[in-house]
Amino acid sequence: MGVSFGSVFGKTNELVYPTDTKGEFLSELLWDMNPVFYLNLQVEFARANPMSAAGLYTALSFKTGIPGDSGHMENRDWMSAEDGNLTHFSSHTNKIKNLYWLDAVIGFSIPVKTWFYLRPFINGSWMHFSFSARDGYGKYARIKGTGTYYPINDNPDYYSFSGEEVIRYQQDWLLVAAGISIGTNVLYPLSFEMSFQISPFIYCAAVDNHLGRNIFFNDYTAWGLFFEPKGSVSYSIGRFNLSLELAYRYIGGAKGNTYINTGSRHYISANESGAGLGLLDARFFVKFRI
Repeated sequence: MGVSFGSVFGKTNELVYPTDTKGEFLSELLWDMNPVFYLNLQVEFARANPMSAAGLYTALSFKTGIPGDSGHMENRDWMSAEDGNLTHFSSHTNKIKNLYWLDAVIGFSIPVKTWFYLRPFINGSWMHFSFSARDGYGKYARIKGTGTYYPINDNPDYYSFSGEEVIRYQQDWLLVAAGISIGTNVLYPLSFEMSFQISPFIYCAAVDNHLGRNIFFNDYTAWGLFFEPKGSVSYSIGRFNLSLELAYRYIGGAKGNTYINTGSRHYISANESGAGLGLLDARFFVKFRI
């Protein structure tokens, strides 16, 4: 079992795809995590020396983030039916309200002579992120006609936001992935491990609340591409193991349906939506072997 302290650095995104406009997207919102610090607890069941013999490997880890400001939220719209130019932009201070991250791994460790070991595994993951955007400014192109706009740099309208939440957003991710790791402790007490996992089995439920307009957008997206490379170096001191780990988690291409609620509890189907993330995860780990 072990405890670690770490941080994630990157961003999540929400997308709205067009129906009768010319841009690649109708809307894109980017939520920074720059950075978010967390505490992680992990329990493992494995052979003390994976090079000695084959055996089952399981691990359960749970991260909880520390709330606080984490960069900016940027909101872009391409609402012109005439061309694909940007029509609306706003930037706000982003606060991470909640981060919960659960990974459950089961695999089998296979030593290859006395050189290294292979560990094929299956990972199930749940991630919950919630954000709030406040303050900031908006830059909006002037309307030329129905569905048409002047260029956004041609005397645009400016707006300022101060002291209040503008948008709240949350994502809940579920995924199942297959992976493999390779490690060695031939330089004991130093040991090294690298892993890679990949999957199309992705699901995300998201809620976007535009407070000023009293509108809720509920997005349900699935499939796409998930992958995560990870590397670690560890140093053993008796029953203790000190580790540095670095991983990059990417999700892209998830698409699905959006439903709008304007406060009447009646949901209306809207444009196709998308969601994704790209997060660099770095942590320092202290493990104790029973």
